[in-house]
Amino acid sequence: MQKKNLIERAYAQSELAVFCEDEAGPYSTLPYPGQSWQPQGEPARYPHEYIKNGTAKMLTLFEPKSGQVWVKGVKNTPNEVLHGWLKEQLSSILKQLPPVEDDLLPAERRLQWASWQVGLTVAPSLGPLVKLMPPLRALLVMDNLAGHHTPEFVAWLLSQGIMPLFTPLGGSWLNMAESIQRILKRRGLDGQHPETPEQIMAWLEQAGAGWNKAPTPFEWGGKRRARRQRLREKSWQKRVRVGGSGAYAIHVLKGKNSPVSERLLA
Repeated sequence: MQKKNLIERAYAQSELAVFCEDEAGPYSTLPYPGQSWQPQGEPARYPHEYIKNGTAKMLTLFEPKSGQVWVKGVKNTPNEVLHGWLKEQLSSILKQLPPVEDDLLPAERRLQWASWQVGLTVAPSLGPLVKLMPPLRALLVMDNLAGHHTPEFVAWLLSQGIMPLFTPLGGSWLNMAESIQRILKRRGLDGQHPETPEQIMAWLEQAGAGWNKAPTPFEWGGKRRARRQRLREKSWQKRVRVGGSGAYAIHVLKGKNSPVSERLLA
């Protein structure tokens, strides 16, 4: 079980890249209420009858520091689909990260990896990889689902220098991917009436592509930390809460259809 302070520590440090992964949905083929551009006096009308023609889900990989998001629309999320997509994306991302300057001795490198297992009741086993452990390059925050603990997948992450950090039971708010998914769902589906799962998948991916044109970095700010900082910050220093997790943005996200919870200044 992952302690929340270990994940908060991951968000606070700057030595390692941090990524968050999550799956959202299912989204059905039904009218989604929301604002849209309409001629004056002719509001959008939604059908009172519609056909359920299947569902779609959204795979999300998010880097809070840069605000960059990777999105994939799928009809279902078995391990072979999720793990295959994650391996492809993470392999590409690791190639773009700065080269690692690793001068640690094997024992020191093992301690570095082990430092991200302190206090865990259940931790990924380093097993036979300990002596051949690669340099630690990134941290991956994931929900504590059974499929995420698949030995083959965890071993692949470790072999790539990625340490998985699993949120505790009832602790999905620690995963900042929850926040970006709420934003992308609203931008992609609100005010729309998809008739096929393929439309849902395409619109969610388009929302992700649009977000990446001007990504907003997220900062970690849990409720207790936010309350303490509000007492210390000057009146001109403001942060904006982003719904879905404990994430905060450094400026107001534009859009009239942003929920009130995302526009309130902390």
